[in-house]
Amino acid sequence: MEQDLRRRIAALEDVEAIRTLKARYLFCCDRKDVDGMRGCFVDGAAHIDYGAIGRFDNADALAAVFRELGCHEHMVEMHHGVNPQIRVLGDTAAAGTWGLHYFLIDTQAQRCTQLAGYYEDEYRKEGGAWKISATRFVVSSTLVLDLSESLARCAFAGRALPMAA
Repeated sequence: MEQDLRRRIAALEDVEAIRTLKARYLFCCDRKDVDGMRGCFVDGAAHIDYGAIGRFDNADALAAVFRELGCHEHMVEMHHGVNPQIRVLGDTAAAGTWGLHYFLIDTQAQRCTQLAGYYEDEYRKEGGAWKISATRFVVSSTLVLDLSESLARCAFAGRALPMAA
């Protein structure tokens, strides 16, 4: 019974560490903290599929694109991860699904984008710390508002943002 209790407590601690990891990832994205965001991923090979943003085989490649596309003062972002469903699969492996509510105000393009979707993540424990080893983001809805005129105008509403919008 004592062994079972230790295993259950360890699983709860692992789930909480993964929740904290994902919260740190989202916070670093909002703060435009490239190194902090990069630190949420495993070193070496990783599978990262962010759809229209790109597919990457390591976190360094993702960090480079993040720096190039997202790290600008005119890009005001908010990432909210919701409804986590985390499964500990062993001492060093876990998987999870997270909802995302994303909001962007692009003051240069004078647009607002609201995006919803979900992450499918895999995690690996390395050196006692959980890291993201694989992730895929799937868009479920998109709303783009054009703010260039005195009144907001809906530029797009639907599942996936068309490349031209």
